[in-house]
Amino acid sequence: MEKSIQIAWDFLERSGEITDAADASRFLLRSVDDMARAGEHRPLMLANNAIDAYRRYKRLLAA
Repeated sequence: MEKSIQIAWDFLERSGEITDAADASRFLLRSVDDMARAGEHRPLMLANNAIDAYRRYKRLLAA
């Protein structure tokens, strides 16, 4: 799970999509945790889904 969060964080940070580090950290942790509890345990799938969820979240905040 930690690996998935780190992968997502690194990608979002490199792409300049993280504007609030604390918010992003909480969101990614919650997102990956929710998916893991639902049964998904593949690190890249968790990371990719967390990235997509974070992008949707940021779009909703901007709207």
